[in-house]
Amino acid sequence: MQIDELKFDEKGLIPAVVVDAETNKVLTLAYMNKESLKISMEKGLACFWSRSRKELWLKGETSGNYQHIVSITADCDRDALTVLVKKDGPACHMGTDSCFNDLVYEGEIPPAFSLEGLMQLIAGRKTDKKEGSYTTYLFEKGIDKILKKVGEECTEVIIAGKANDKKETVYEIADLCYHVMVLMIEMGISLEDIHTELASRHVIDKKVKQEKMTK
Repeated sequence: MQIDELKFDEKGLIPAVVVDAETNKVLTLAYMNKESLKISMEKGLACFWSRSRKELWLKGETSGNYQHIVSITADCDRDALTVLVKKDGPACHMGTDSCFNDLVYEGEIPPAFSLEGLMQLIAGRKTDKKEGSYTTYLFEKGIDKILKKVGEECTEVIIAGKANDKKETVYEIADLCYHVMVLMIEMGISLEDIHTELASRHVIDKKVKQEKMTK
């Protein structure tokens, strides 16, 4: 669809809900006008209209926390947008991953499990030590203990896999993943670091395959 088909308000603005393409987490609510939307599409970088400063705002221009656009989608009424992005850093000017951090209400339905949520929980056990927590215990014992557990869990995965026991192998892989995540927190490694590394290998693998096909 064309920009002219969108419905901007009386001030020439349209709300844009920015969403992390990797986690599906809502990062911020901003506003665009026709000019900022055109810039966003031309540069592939999120550009908004600052209502407080009354000027165009290319996200990351001063902070370096650019938001690379994956897609822009209009809602059914064409008066709101979702902007799917891959971000270079924190989305919020407060330095947090998202602008949405202050819980207003929490229902009885538990949140969906996510690796990001588990990483946050593990990180919390390091910064805010909880008595009786196994995770806190690992952090207190230090890197050698954590590495030892990673090694032990690797062995358990091998044993279960060699026995062709799918249920036990799944269980042991989950144990290994947890201990690897503890190691990651201890060493300051993020899920995004691993994602980036795997993505780079995918590109390399694709190029190698292309080279082989052309020979």
